[in-house]
Amino acid sequence: MKHLLFLGLLALAGATQAQQRTAFAPGQPWPDNKGTHLNAHGGGVLYDQGRYYLYGEHKIAGPKGNSAQVGVHCYSSKDLYNWQDEGIAFAVAPEGSGSEVEKGCVLERPKVVYNKQTGKYVMWFHLELKGKGYEAARTAVAVSDKATGPYQYVRSYRPGAGQWPLGFKEEWKQPVPGEKDLKWWTPAWYKAVAEGSFIRRDFEPGQMARDMTVYVDDDGKAYHIASSEDNLTLHVAELTPDYQGFTGKWNTIAPAGHNEAPALCKKDGKYYLITSGCTGWDPNAARSFVSSSIWGPWQPLANPATGPQANTTFNSQSTYILPVAGKKDAFIFMADRWTPKNPIDGGYIWLPLTFDGFQPRLTWADKWDLSMFDQPKNGTKTAQ
Repeated sequence: MKHLLFLGLLALAGATQAQQRTAFAPGQPWPDNKGTHLNAHGGGVLYDQGRYYLYGEHKIAGPKGNSAQVGVHCYSSKDLYNWQDEGIAFAVAPEGSGSEVEKGCVLERPKVVYNKQTGKYVMWFHLELKGKGYEAARTAVAVSDKATGPYQYVRSYRPGAGQWPLGFKEEWKQPVPGEKDLKWWTPAWYKAVAEGSFIRRDFEPGQMARDMTVYVDDDGKAYHIASSEDNLTLHVAELTPDYQGFTGKWNTIAPAGHNEAPALCKKDGKYYLITSGCTGWDPNAARSFVSSSIWGPWQPLANPATGPQANTTFNSQSTYILPVAGKKDAFIFMADRWTPKNPIDGGYIWLPLTFDGFQPRLTWADKWDLSMFDQPKNGTKTAQ
């Protein structure tokens, strides 16, 4: 995504680090308690014992920063505006160690959930092996006894190995002659994808898992949602009771829809999903979906963003939907402005997510605060 020149603004932010923030300023430098722009890209938030914890990719300057050189950074906050630097929650392994999470691997979109049964904090992230580009397409898990870490690496997965998705017809389990030679984006190709051509290809090693998120439902069950099938189809998979593995129960979302960057929330018994298209680092129009069950069927909705720059989701890409503690139906849409030429400069877009009937809505605001969610909810609301 478009490069942002933050350096001069960051110097100014550092000079005023003692000032307490009382509002969100989407797209602007966001200094922590030390006056340094937050370094938690592709992140997610955990609310635990009265405090919010933000986890994200720690970036460094220059193109090398697009791979994991440090690990996952953690910050904590009581009000969501002001963040305290808690350091590196998960550190990559030393160079030359041979670990799957060795320095130089690709580690993206970390999400942390708390498991009440085990008392463990469980971190999931998209993992690509060092020097292998994006061919590994794995998801990985690490655990800790504390929200701030340190998190210990457990293992990585290709989900769904040897398991068919829900509702997969018996006749779809056998290869179709010539399906690999079908021209992409043709009606015959769409039909083949919907009937499992990529699922069959990856049946034994497991399904691809790239851009991902984790969602814990009201009943305590947790789900992993990831971009799969060469980023063509989203997969939702149930996690084991300890949140560290997969039960084998999974399903597809929007086959051949070419969705990534999934972010999920639940309102009035319905599940809402916001995604982006697949345009590399460049922004595009967000998509939205609704379902009465996490297993689907998922109904496609409109682009949730409205107004100027809606066609690029305000020059950003979704990463997480944050429920605000203590406020009913209050959700914050979290997104990134990627700057691949100098990743450390990446900015953050946090906006209130409102609803117009079943349609999620995102409206730009230069500045807004949590009182937004105290207003009477009569249709779509706009921030000031």
